[in-house]
Amino acid sequence: MAVRRIVANIASPQVDAARDFYGSVLGLEVVMDLGWIVTFAATGVEAAPQISVASEGGSGTPVPDISVEVDDLDEVHRRAVAAGLPIEYGPTREPWGVTRFHVRDPFGRLVNILSHP
Repeated sequence: MAVRRIVANIASPQVDAARDFYGSVLGLEVVMDLGWIVTFAATGVEAAPQISVASEGGSGTPVPDISVEVDDLDEVHRRAVAAGLPIEYGPTREPWGVTRFHVRDPFGRLVNILSHP
């Protein structure tokens, strides 16, 4: 038995609002759209499914609802700022080796955007 995928599910009556944040800001592609659920994915990459459990978010921050690793943090940060999204933390190079920032998605979820050097 092997876990093949873990998907974060965010409850919201505004599934179309996800297109701007998860599509335009993060550059994810719609891989399923049934009207009542829209699933976004990064294409062309292979990653092992992961789930984290945390008592705090590190560096005195709250625990984010989800973490998204990107290959160009500066570009995603630029897109988030251009979209008028409030940056709640960072960008900051953390002692454990990642650079990250926190932003809220349209549904109020705290998203940890990170990059490994």
